[in-house]
Amino acid sequence: MKRETLIERIAGELAGLRESGLGVAPRVLEASQQPRVRIDGRELVNLASNNYLGFADHPFLKARAREYLEKWGAGAGAVRNIAGTFSIHAEFERQLAEFKHCGSALVFQSGFAANQGVLGGLLKEGDFVASDALNHASIIDGLRLAKADKATFRHKDMAHLDEVLAGARTQGLKLVVTDGVFSMDGDIAPLDRMMAVARKHGAIVYVDDAHGSGVLGSEGRGTADHFGLRGADDLIQVATLSKAWGAVGGYVAGPKGLAELLVNRARAFIFTTAQPPAVVGAAAAAIELIQREPQFIERLWERTRYFRREIKAMGFDTLGSETPIVPILFGETQAAFAASALLMKEGVFAVGVGMPIVPRGQARIRNIVTAGHTREDLDRALEAYRKAGRALGIIR
Repeated sequence: MKRETLIERIAGELAGLRESGLGVAPRVLEASQQPRVRIDGRELVNLASNNYLGFADHPFLKARAREYLEKWGAGAGAVRNIAGTFSIHAEFERQLAEFKHCGSALVFQSGFAANQGVLGGLLKEGDFVASDALNHASIIDGLRLAKADKATFRHKDMAHLDEVLAGARTQGLKLVVTDGVFSMDGDIAPLDRMMAVARKHGAIVYVDDAHGSGVLGSEGRGTADHFGLRGADDLIQVATLSKAWGAVGGYVAGPKGLAELLVNRARAFIFTTAQPPAVVGAAAAAIELIQREPQFIERLWERTRYFRREIKAMGFDTLGSETPIVPILFGETQAAFAASALLMKEGVFAVGVGMPIVPRGQARIRNIVTAGHTREDLDRALEAYRKAGRALGIIR
């Protein structure tokens, strides 16, 4: 039998994606991430970006990025454990720990790397992990790297979590892992009840707050703060700097000593060059800006409430969204992709999401409302949805 070549493998896989209608190709943007974006020379309302607070193109962040670039250079040069760590990296981690009311914080190159690094560096053989069924892919991959025993509990089902933890037989660490805000549905983990169940069984809770950071809690401190769980030593918080904070990277915040342990154990930290200085400057500026001007979050929620109320009034299913992530259910992947194309014709950039990102029959368009959207932007998007929904028979 003839061995398959690399070229044949690539061609065959791409052909399968095209035939199934599941292939995707990122749109090329011709300007910065803003509430309106340019694609193919056209200006469209942008509902596809995680730029919740509008910080990605904010002058204050750009000015700090330029300042750090000129003073510290384009890159960090090497991994921090070998080449040393810039004082700006250490200071930013102190800033994050203080902001999150935690004993320590450590920055990674991305939120994905943070989950892989923390889970892989903390967990050992003989530990036990209970993971929400709808957790992000970075958590799933991070747990694959860990040698701990694993079980899945039904999405946000605290009674099932109680059963899973009761059945765990371990002398090691017990860990409950959850997203704070679930990225495809826009709902919030019941972190207060989850902490109660975890404590009943001597477990700790690990929350990936990528979409809660900058959105929930006082001054955007996240899901834990939203539920009044500041400073808990049995809580680990992971988040990104690439969504609401407008830069790129990820971090973990937790009890004193956690960062020091991970500096020595987290492979995603040990073997990766540190963030470029300009990125550190922009992220640090974002944390300062939200504390100085918390009205960004107020605007975000005012616009979110308006868009969700109006889209539901049309008859669309928003899958129980509680946050600025407002998914609209279309069912099959081809229908979601068709709706996305219709919206594009009407001047709205919103991307269809289907298999394998979400289960079959649950394809949707995930809309992100931001603080920068005007009422005019949202009304334009709502009218485009009305036309697309009627054309596809989703609404009347």
